Amino acid sequence: MRVRRSRTVSVPIECPPRAVYEFVVKPENLPLWATAFCRSVRQSGDEWIVETPDGPMTIEFVRTNDLGVLDHYVSPAPGVQVFNPMRVVPNADGSEVIFTLFQPPEVSDERFAGDAALVERDLRTLKRVLEQR
Repeated sequence: MRVRRSRTVSVPIECPPRAVYEFVVKPENLPLWATAFCRSVRQSGDEWIVETPDGPMTIEFVRTNDLGVLDHYVSPAPGVQVFNPMRVVPNADGSEVIFTLFQPPEVSDERFAGDAALVERDLRTLKRVLEQR
């Protein structure tokens, strides 16, 4: 059995979990908070296309649910899917947003650390956006 190195990043948000979930699950909100990843987003048929620093990618969230599961798949190329586990869970009167990254074999430790830093930056932006609403 083989496992990949992982890193979990979380941020507390002073906002109810349902409100956080309903904001994050909408791909059209990505440019408001995932600024390191998303330059813009558009819908094309049933797909959402995200313009990223690495080029266009499709993004697909798992089915809407009442559990706070925001897992999503990003496809940087046809036939390639990257799984991104993400959750929003209650934290006292607010929320905790949790995002786990897995290091692909072809990604250096330095790049992986940089990717984790960008995810943390985006989650902090999400916190700021939601707490200012």
